[in-house]
Amino acid sequence: MPITRWQPFQEIERWEPLREMEHLQQRMNRLFERFIPSGDGGVSAFTFIPSAEMEETADAVHLRLEIPGLESKDLNVEVTEESVSISGDRKSETKTEEKGIMRSEFRYGKFERVIPLPAHVQNDKAQAEYKNGILTLTLPKVEGEKKKAVKINLG
Repeated sequence: MPITRWQPFQEIERWEPLREMEHLQQRMNRLFERFIPSGDGGVSAFTFIPSAEMEETADAVHLRLEIPGLESKDLNVEVTEESVSISGDRKSETKTEEKGIMRSEFRYGKFERVIPLPAHVQNDKAQAEYKNGILTLTLPKVEGEKKKAVKINLG
């Protein structure tokens, strides 16, 4: 059996978890930029998808969407008994000037988001408000969908 020599000064590799997370984030961003189509049919930019927040109460479903930079006339909201569809045409422009250099970025394109609802709603009684880039929808539930507490007798 051969005897191996112990090497006391082997190189130690330093683990930097924050740097590894940063590299992972960069790789994920590149992946999304390559494979998610933009509004103009190309694959060079990320498609805009509005962020949503949903709350269900006993009587209604409340939905809030963040859609900054649009006017209400640029939005199309359709409500069925089971889902909400929000679409629009986004026109965004960002200009920055630093040390005499002007940088301008434009982002245009159509977007659409369909959100399934946790309960059937009365779509003909839906209410909407769009203010400061936030779309707020109040969707009353169908009478049979309202959760009622029922006492059960044991015995």
